[in-house]
Amino acid sequence: MFTRRYFIKLTAAAAVAVGIGLPSGALAETAIKFTLDWKFEGPAAGFLLAADKGYFKEEGLDVTIDTGNGSVEAIPRVATGTYQMGFGDINSLIKFLDEDPPQKVKAVMMVYERPTFAVVGRKSLGVTEDPKSLEGKTLGAPPPDGAFAQWKAFKEAAGIDDSKITIESIGFPVREPMLAKGDVDAVFGFAFSVILNLKAQGIGDDDIATILMAENGLNLYGNAVLVNTDFAAENPEAVKGFLRALAKGFADAVANPEEGVAAVLKRNETLNTDIEVERLNMANAMNIKTPYVVENGFGDVDMERLGASIETLKVSMGLKGDVKADQVFDPSFLPAKEERMLP
Repeated sequence: MFTRRYFIKLTAAAAVAVGIGLPSGALAETAIKFTLDWKFEGPAAGFLLAADKGYFKEEGLDVTIDTGNGSVEAIPRVATGTYQMGFGDINSLIKFLDEDPPQKVKAVMMVYERPTFAVVGRKSLGVTEDPKSLEGKTLGAPPPDGAFAQWKAFKEAAGIDDSKITIESIGFPVREPMLAKGDVDAVFGFAFSVILNLKAQGIGDDDIATILMAENGLNLYGNAVLVNTDFAAENPEAVKGFLRALAKGFADAVANPEEGVAAVLKRNETLNTDIEVERLNMANAMNIKTPYVVENGFGDVDMERLGASIETLKVSMGLKGDVKADQVFDPSFLPAKEERMLP
């Protein structure tokens, strides 16, 4: 027989099952595995602050952040669903979708509004901030490097005559040491990585010449937040909440770089605080808090510009298909503009 006590217990259990009358914090959080593009370094501060300051939790999310092995590798990690979300190069994403359009991955928030792609050389070896100073020089290029991948389009955009330029294939570990020793005159890479690694080799600021591709005719975007499209379709509010939390995290990393680097060092104690603060400040100035972002807010893109960048990638990356901007970037999960303004 059903007793009154049994009925009360049954009713209470049903209430728990559907969350009736319970505070939101008692409900199950949505789990999100997130992959970075690289190691825990200064530029990752915005992601880590969003976790450490409880912004993800406030959105009902249980977020795990893992390191990556390059901004290209993050793309298949998300496309396969191994990670629900990640951080990777949007140009490599365009190439990925060009080769296999049905892949389940899209960009939903732009982080590096200008890409970090650069050629970094030494003034004492005849390299200046003028791209044409590379003519007649030997350039070190790691084959999988994202900046080197844009060389074909960049030399065309910057009007560089490469007939007397020697490209030497080198590995990432020897890139800055070779430049420091003068074995090459300049190298390809992410600006904030090469410059600080070069300084660690004993090369002073006054001998470093940085040629940013974005400032010399190559109008591309950089790294963006990616999402698995099946996960986004099933959990749209979770994706929106993730991006709201991230906007707060990046705003904090811009406002207080030291706090951001402290969050990084909690996860990688081998780093030098001063170097990582400098690295984060460089990323903020060159790639994150750009003039476009100051005016339009963090995270969005100009779809016409993204479409034009796809045309550029037909030159640099040999795109074979007809990928459209709206197949690559979906702005519908972004917070309102006023929630995305950086301090």
